[in-house]
Amino acid sequence: MSYTAESIAVLKGLEPVRHRPGMYTRTDCPLHIIQEIIDNAADEALGGYCRHIQVTLHRDQSVSVQDDGRGIPVEIHPMEGVPTVEVVFTRLHAGGKFNKNDGDSAYRFSGGLHGVGVSVTNALSSRLEVEVTRDGGRYRMAFSGGAVIEPLVRTGDAPRKASGTRVRAWPDPRFFDSPDIPLTELERLLRSKAVLLPGLEVSLSIEDGESRNWCFSQGMQQYLAEQLQDEGVAPIFAAEKYASREDENFPPGSGAAWAICWTAEGGLARESYVNLIPTPAGGTHEAGLRQAALDAVKSFAEHHALLPKGVKISAEDVFSRASFVLAARLLDPSFQGQTKERLNSRDAVPLILRMVRDPLELWLNEHPDAAKKITELAIRAAQARSRAGQKVEKRKQSGVAILPGKLSDCQSEDIRRNEIFLVEGDSAGGSAKSGRDKETQAILPLRGKVLNTWEVEAGSLFANREVHDIAVALGIDPHSQEADATVLANLRYGKVVIMTDADVDGSHIRVLLCTLFYRHFPKLIEHGHLYFAQPPLYRLDVPGQGKNRPPRKIYALDNAEREAALDKLRLEKIKPESVSISRFKGLGEMNSEQLWETTMCPDTRRLMRVRLPRQAEAGPVMNMLMAKNESSGRRAWMEANGALVGAEI
Repeated sequence: MSYTAESIAVLKGLEPVRHRPGMYTRTDCPLHIIQEIIDNAADEALGGYCRHIQVTLHRDQSVSVQDDGRGIPVEIHPMEGVPTVEVVFTRLHAGGKFNKNDGDSAYRFSGGLHGVGVSVTNALSSRLEVEVTRDGGRYRMAFSGGAVIEPLVRTGDAPRKASGTRVRAWPDPRFFDSPDIPLTELERLLRSKAVLLPGLEVSLSIEDGESRNWCFSQGMQQYLAEQLQDEGVAPIFAAEKYASREDENFPPGSGAAWAICWTAEGGLARESYVNLIPTPAGGTHEAGLRQAALDAVKSFAEHHALLPKGVKISAEDVFSRASFVLAARLLDPSFQGQTKERLNSRDAVPLILRMVRDPLELWLNEHPDAAKKITELAIRAAQARSRAGQKVEKRKQSGVAILPGKLSDCQSEDIRRNEIFLVEGDSAGGSAKSGRDKETQAILPLRGKVLNTWEVEAGSLFANREVHDIAVALGIDPHSQEADATVLANLRYGKVVIMTDADVDGSHIRVLLCTLFYRHFPKLIEHGHLYFAQPPLYRLDVPGQGKNRPPRKIYALDNAEREAALDKLRLEKIKPESVSISRFKGLGEMNSEQLWETTMCPDTRRLMRVRLPRQAEAGPVMNMLMAKNESSGRRAWMEANGALVGAEI
């Protein structure tokens, strides 16, 4: 078969979306592509141009979204040479949401990030109709599979002040597991828009069926009060705060609105959003809220001497009985995937912390009786946690092994949250102990390189002190691949994280530990408990630029990420020579704050899960690499594959 220039396919326009829809949206159902249309209408409301959004589910499984916003521009686009509304629906990475530097832009804090938006909706719809009212006219055009089938035409006149957009889409069932839109999720989405935009009326109608309307004049406070089943120990605290133009740390307008309430019992209601986009998986903005609540309550408790001797409250203690609605507003939010279910932006933590902490602390001092009840809830949670962590270890003669002395254990016993870090070296182990979350993270420092256990019998494993300490800390015994899953019944940590330097020695230690787990604890890998930490190799110190661009640090995992970061900085008009680049020689060079931020914090770290390969494939390779009598095989393998490894410059 010939391989020529004609063999190379080039996907143009919206073809990439139809070819790989899963890269751009959820493919279990069409809800997310309809959400893109709803988000555009909500962004008009966010800018103050829209008061009503009407969503209709039609009998033919199409969905229409109508708003009374400004209407999508219909004039000819100066660069594309076609009507602007056509550009919006047929071009990836096109839209008003990229114009972030315009302080008056309605989309300065929109939910859009990647700029694919309604063009993806168009690409994955068998038909899509757009009707625009603006500038005294009514306009209409239609698409099919992303292509224009009915060019833009003026269909009539309209009152001069009338404006709005109506989009009706027929999702193509070929691209989705189910053609049905889950009504509960759609209602939750529409309700959230009404909650976050006080006064906005949102309606949902089912053709030949019922209809629902949402409008919250008091916004989050009214919504949270309706959600709580039990009366709070304190009134709902609702407020908002955004950065001013004089703020040197954050972009003007960024900040948050929130409503928070503490209850003694009953269910909790917790919802968070970023630029009107729901984030059901939470993220860094929720981490900032938790830290702000801890700082405020802790400050009140210390000022009024409410903390019993020896009791230290954590963020989890303060937040264990808190219900909240949080709406963060970020200039350039970074989400986990196009569906935007979790916020990853690191700068959201200090932003939300700064905006919430002082108002909450002031509110607590203005409501001392309520603040004391909130503090009492946190103290009781801390005392319960402390009692749960005080395990009485039995001596060896009682049949229970004592935990290793160098293990810094965590306080929680919840395997779903607990993590243990196997850290290379005492120096890095010291930084990890100082920077960790003591509630859920345990540290076990390892001295030197672990024993190669590929040919060691299970009965002789514990003769090695390091292997013995690892097994005792984990709470499981050696077993074979055929063992039952019950061998993990006493596992003490849900995540076992190997954390080594990003160099050759670190890689060797990782291989030795993987050999130990693969050979003698395979169920640990099979059930997804083993991970690699990925510490960065480089730190880039970027100088500040004016009041709105403070100095910042960027961490790069390897050379490729370093170059990608420099390329991005060039696009931001930052000269590479002004950026200071430093290389970490090892984990021991990082202080506790750097190690936490880059490698251990669940909101900002990157972990790589180790998966169990098929025995028929992995067994011979592992034997060739790790067996003592396979030196000739290793040499032949290295001679054949050595060229695949690039020398580090």
